[in-house]
Amino acid sequence: MSSPLADRPDILTRVATHGPVRVIVAGGGTGGHTYPAASAIRALRTLTAESGTEVQMLWVGTPDSLEQRVATEHGVEFTGVRAGKLRRDRNPLRMLSPANVKDALRLPGSVFAARTLVAAHRPHAVLTTGGYVSAPIGMAAALRRRPVPLVVHEQTTGLGAANALLARFAQRIALSSDASLATLNDKQRARAVVTGNPIRPGLTAGDPDAAVKALDWSGYAPELPTVYVTGGAQGARQINDLIIAVLPQLLENANVIHQCGRNSYTEVSEHAASLPDPLRARYQVREFIGPELADVLALADLVVSRSGAGTLAELTTLGKPSILIPYPHSVGGEQLRNARHLADHNAARTVTGTDATPETFRRALFPLLADPAARTAMSEAARTLGHPDAADALALAVLDLAVP
Repeated sequence: MSSPLADRPDILTRVATHGPVRVIVAGGGTGGHTYPAASAIRALRTLTAESGTEVQMLWVGTPDSLEQRVATEHGVEFTGVRAGKLRRDRNPLRMLSPANVKDALRLPGSVFAARTLVAAHRPHAVLTTGGYVSAPIGMAAALRRRPVPLVVHEQTTGLGAANALLARFAQRIALSSDASLATLNDKQRARAVVTGNPIRPGLTAGDPDAAVKALDWSGYAPELPTVYVTGGAQGARQINDLIIAVLPQLLENANVIHQCGRNSYTEVSEHAASLPDPLRARYQVREFIGPELADVLALADLVVSRSGAGTLAELTTLGKPSILIPYPHSVGGEQLRNARHLADHNAARTVTGTDATPETFRRALFPLLADPAARTAMSEAARTLGHPDAADALALAVLDLAVP
C-alpha cells in the first residue's frame, strides 16, 4: 500500500464525511509499548479535529499499570483486562513454569472479557501496540462475525510475541523500520506499512542553552563536545561501570551528563566527588533526567545508551550520533538487532557482549570525540533512518481502515 502520509488528504476527507470515529487502543506493560500508543492517540485527536469531527477512544491495558496512568494523564477512558503473560525462555522446558501455566489459564477469560468490550464499544478500528494485553483485544476484534479492522504496531525490528500472533489477522502491520520487512512472510509483507515509531512529544523542540541553565552547570565548557549517558530510567550498571572506567580521560575531552539511575546514584556521585576540581565541574551526575530531557538531547553531541526501540526512534528522529551498548538479556536479542541495524547504516557504533570492555569502549568513544566530521556523518545517517511523522502516519493508518 502507499504511505498513509501520502494518502492523508483522501483519508481526512473521508473522516470529515464519516463523523465521530470510535477506536480501541490496546497495549502496554512497558514504556516501549505505552508511549507509542499515547502518541497515536494524540495524533488521532488532532487529525479528526482537523477534519471537523472527533475520535472516541478506549484504552485497554493491565489494571494499576503504567498505561493506566498515561491514559488518565491524557484524559482517555481506560479499562483493565488481566491477560496472561508468556514468559519466554531459550529452554522450552522452562516455559512450562507454574507462572506460565497459571497465566495460560487466564487467556480464555481475558478473551471473553475482550469480546465483551469490543461488542460494547463497537469500534471502527482497533490499534494494538504490543504487550501481552494486546493479544485478547486483537483476537476479539479479528474473530467477530464481522471482524473489526485491526492495526498492529511493532516498535522493534522483529515482531514481539503478541504482535506475531495478531499479525495473522491484522489488516495492517505498521512497522518502525524498513529492516522489519525482511522478518515478515509474503502475505504479511503485503499488509505492512512502515510508519516509524512515534516518539514522545516535545523532544524535537529542545534548547541546548536551556539545558545548561536547567542543570545549573557552571563548569560547562562550550568548546568541548557534550556526551549524554543513559541506561534508561532505572540506569544500567554495565554502562555506569564503563563510564567510570574511562571517566578521567573522558572529562579531559568532553562535558558529560550521566543519568545513572537510583541504584547507582550514590556510588557514581562518590566517584565524581573524588575527581580533581576542573574535571568534576564538567561532570553532571543525575539519578534521572526528567522535563529537561529534550534540552539535554539538544545539547548532546554524542549519546551513550542501550538500544531499546524507543531510544532508537528518538536518536534517529533527532539525528544523534550514538554508541549503543545493547542490554544482553533483551527478549529475542532485540536490542542487539536494533543496534546492529543502526551500525550497519553508520548511524551508531556498538559495543556488545564480551567485547563490552573498557578498552573496546575507549576505541569506540574517543575517536568520535576527536572527529566532529565523523559525528556529523553519523548524525546525517541517523536522520535517514528516522520517522519524524511517525505518530501521524500510524494514526492515518488506523483512520484509513476505520473509515473505508
